[in-house]
Amino acid sequence: MSGDDRKLVVGIDLGTSGARAVAMAPDGVVVASGAAKLSSFSEDHRDPAGWWKAVRAALNETLGGIDRRSVCALAIDGTSGTTLPVDKAGAPLAAPMMYNDPVLDRALLDAIAADAPRESAAHGATSGLAKLLAFQSLPGVFRVIHQADWLAGHFTGLYDVSDENNALKTGYDPVSRSWPDWIAMTGARVELLPHVLPAGAPVASISPAAAEAFGLSSDTVIVAGTTDGCASFLATGADQPGDGVSALGTTLTVKMLSDRPLFAPEYGLYSHRIGDMWLAGGASNSGGVVLAEHFSSERIAVLSAEIDPAVHTGLDYYPLVKPGERFPIADPDFPPRMSPRPADEATFLKAIFEGIAGVESLAYQRLTALGGPTLRSLRSVGGGAKNATWTAIRSRRLGVPFLPVLSEEAAAGTARLALSGARKAGVL
Repeated sequence: MSGDDRKLVVGIDLGTSGARAVAMAPDGVVVASGAAKLSSFSEDHRDPAGWWKAVRAALNETLGGIDRRSVCALAIDGTSGTTLPVDKAGAPLAAPMMYNDPVLDRALLDAIAADAPRESAAHGATSGLAKLLAFQSLPGVFRVIHQADWLAGHFTGLYDVSDENNALKTGYDPVSRSWPDWIAMTGARVELLPHVLPAGAPVASISPAAAEAFGLSSDTVIVAGTTDGCASFLATGADQPGDGVSALGTTLTVKMLSDRPLFAPEYGLYSHRIGDMWLAGGASNSGGVVLAEHFSSERIAVLSAEIDPAVHTGLDYYPLVKPGERFPIADPDFPPRMSPRPADEATFLKAIFEGIAGVESLAYQRLTALGGPTLRSLRSVGGGAKNATWTAIRSRRLGVPFLPVLSEEAAAGTARLALSGARKAGVL
């Protein structure tokens, strides 16, 4: 066994309910994992101390299953748009604003709307830039950083570094790879913005305090992380332009790697930069929410067994529970199309399956029409991906290879960034 074969990397994911960590070998195989619920450490999901305790517990559980000294790199992801103001030592100066917490000061939002380019991800009440404007007047503020930045700082002692994915909603320009001049025009204190590195770039060696606390080697490299959404995509194994990932949950979300950035504000579409590629995607209002409106999960399982996926119903549904669509059609008044309704329940379910597959197909066609590559392969995640009948209907409609998902754990995607960073740093 060579030295590289004995080395491992660690990826950590902090999501909305807890932390997960995985140890990964250079061949991408997960060899150990750990998890911890936020509720075990704090009743308040906005409590940074609770975040860190959950991360620490998940990491220690993972490290307990391996030789700690074999870890050569570590990366972490957090929820996109979650930000907090800190002092020079990294101490939070106010309760963080979570990814879905809106800034209610209309004047701040108007300032962004007036100066931000149309295609910027900094628009909107929940953007990182809006939160920076809300936090920047606090006494003693050193930086306004993202959740993943703050957690990574516990491993490096640096609380002024971010990555290109987390920085996107704070106004970072991933094309020029810089903070654009227009940010200052909004009244933002640009000196509070973190330094930004590409996701997967080496940041620094682990701090002596963190190395001692976790029993890690002093030359362990901390790697720039990403958002939880990007990490989930990377975990699947998709890595080439035209590789798509569909999340079949309450709503239908599609993402695809592109060799060029895609920006279409009318669809809420922007692109994350990952290596030399771009991750673009959109979210429909169609999806599992429509199925749940008409059938229980048990009934869906029974009726699915009665469906022949190879024969089309001839119905042309656009399944929605109420008017309004985001992507692949941007129309707040777009009407559901779910008639005529067959008397046979299995046929009705089949028509909904076909309709959502049609929305999915149109979504990838839209990404291509906006300048992206043609869909070349598809991986599926979420509860709907487990339904073999629906998968067969989708496969027939989309007409591309359906590939297995390597992992649905965001932590595994972050571990893949750690692998990349370890190789760039020459420690793997």
